[in-house]
Amino acid sequence: MARQSFHQSVQERAGERGRRRTEDHQGPGFPEFDPLVHERMRLGIISALATNESLSFNDLKRLLRTTDGNLSVHGRKLEEAGYVTCSKGFNGRIPRSDYRLTARGRKALARYLEQMEELIRRTKD
Repeated sequence: MARQSFHQSVQERAGERGRRRTEDHQGPGFPEFDPLVHERMRLGIISALATNESLSFNDLKRLLRTTDGNLSVHGRKLEEAGYVTCSKGFNGRIPRSDYRLTARGRKALARYLEQMEELIRRTKD
């Protein structure tokens, strides 16, 4: 019983710290970035796809210097959000996955870049 209350209090304190940090960074003028785009690997995927019609899984992996598992997890999150599409097929007997940025993903990236530019402008003043 004492263990549960200890763990509960630790979780409550962690939640309070997280709320305080969020409040500190959401003051006037601080944009609320889309967490799907703001994460480093997902931003890399979306950025790479914004400048290419499509990229294969292996092309993205090589370009972003990441592992199969890491790219797969982040690619799936973007796909579930409707930011990218993934088509699977074969090149001969070799499986191939090709990724494309959707219109929704392009809008999300544009919105993210506008927010980042606005943040930079405000910190210069």
